[in-house]
Amino acid sequence: MSILSIRTVPDPVLRTVSDPVPAERWGTEKLHALIADMFETMRAVKGVGLAAPQIGINQRIFVFDLERESGVVINPTLELSEELTEEPGEGCLSVPELHYQPPRAFSTTVRGVDADGAEISFSGTGLLARCFQHEVDHLDGKLFVDRLVGEQRKEARRRMSAPDYGAATAQTQAGRESGLTSSFGLRGQGSR
Repeated sequence: MSILSIRTVPDPVLRTVSDPVPAERWGTEKLHALIADMFETMRAVKGVGLAAPQIGINQRIFVFDLERESGVVINPTLELSEELTEEPGEGCLSVPELHYQPPRAFSTTVRGVDADGAEISFSGTGLLARCFQHEVDHLDGKLFVDRLVGEQRKEARRRMSAPDYGAATAQTQAGRESGLTSSFGLRGQGSR
């Protein structure tokens, strides 16, 4: 297994709609290895979810590990409740340093297939529902800051366009890679 570099804004892969994973890839050793790498990467940076575009792969796959629920969802679809909530707050591994409360459906069910092509579904409320929506947004080329409204939206745009935000993003990325390389023996390999 490998720990992969996480893409951060303004990387264009984060704004690209991901392609469905074709059925002929389900159950393959290559897909299982990718999923194992995604879980290892997510856990190494203390994330609760990770979508394939965040590691530079334009495929509709995400993994999650939150609230005693853990899994992979390939080619997901979402069923959203009408009830909205702004709690709890939200951040993103690909948008370092920013935390806001975008409105999200309070509960959701995500459906798709697992690594072997078996149909699966997970349902959740609160943070788990937010995680599912957040990861599917990544597959649709959207970031959590795109969901912000009002003053939060203005503040996020202002912070992201500030000259020091690019430096903060680079510093976060360097810190991640520095921490990972010393802990996992990847020194000198850099981004993948």
